[in-house]
Amino acid sequence: MSTTTINKETAKAPKLESVQSNGKPKTRLEILKTYKIYIGGKFPRTESGRYYSPENAAKEKLANVCLSSRKDFREAVVAARNAQGDWGSRAAFNRGQILYRIAEMLEGRKAQFIEELMKQDATKEDAENEVVLSIDRLIYYAGWCDKFQQLYSSVNPVASSHFNFSVPEPTGVVSVIAPQSNSLLGMVSVIAPVIAGGNTCVVLASFSKPLCAVTFAEVLNSSDVPGGVINILTGKISEIISYFADHMDVNAIVFCEDDAVTQKMIQEKAAMNIKRVVLYNKINWQTENGQSPYFIMDTQEIKTTWHPIENIGGAKAGY
Repeated sequence: MSTTTINKETAKAPKLESVQSNGKPKTRLEILKTYKIYIGGKFPRTESGRYYSPENAAKEKLANVCLSSRKDFREAVVAARNAQGDWGSRAAFNRGQILYRIAEMLEGRKAQFIEELMKQDATKEDAENEVVLSIDRLIYYAGWCDKFQQLYSSVNPVASSHFNFSVPEPTGVVSVIAPQSNSLLGMVSVIAPVIAGGNTCVVLASFSKPLCAVTFAEVLNSSDVPGGVINILTGKISEIISYFADHMDVNAIVFCEDDAVTQKMIQEKAAMNIKRVVLYNKINWQTENGQSPYFIMDTQEIKTTWHPIENIGGAKAGY
């Protein structure tokens, strides 16, 4: 039997040279991160197989980002509908705990969000302020989860022998077109009141500044938010806005752009199933006007309940 002698010197892996022969460093092809969409607590690639590479002001490519399709939106609505029953019936205090947990997880990844905002042309100071405001806004709505019902409920005077109560309850599935000029704070400011009130949502993130939206989905996935409560898509408004507006299993739509033509189209298509239309086109999310318990009520319905009471002796109807 013949044996083969291995030369240890020749068996070594070839040495990788980091510089060219002229002494200049070799150029390296950067591997861009692929930002997937977020549906039902999972990170699938878009069904369409398409993607785009947004650029910053310096013309640097930021990432490979999915161009979502109509089918992606349909699947996100199914996930949101399946999650709505459980989420809407949870104790308000528990929803507040979960929103607070999202804020905790965002706090732990603050440096990453600041870096992504700076890649998308924000100054360091503006990026830090935006992340801090986003964390504070989540805590703000976490505190309102078990309080807004008391503020907006009522006991109504009636002429018959009944108690008459009016109380807010979730609208259901809400489709959201997040502010396109804002990467993180605007999206958080719109999502938080929707889910604080017990709704689930499908969100279309900023097309030109999508990085923080998908990273925020990673925060959601590592927090206590049940899959399907928040679903985040990326892509062009012009391609899928009509589906956000006319899907028959969506109960409300939130639109955050100052575009009169698109607003009219949304209102016309929303009329098909009497979908509630909420327009936030003049709000500065950086200010105190960017948060309010009234934003929670924008995606609530009022349910009135009659409860009979017994008349004792000669007592008259009423209180």
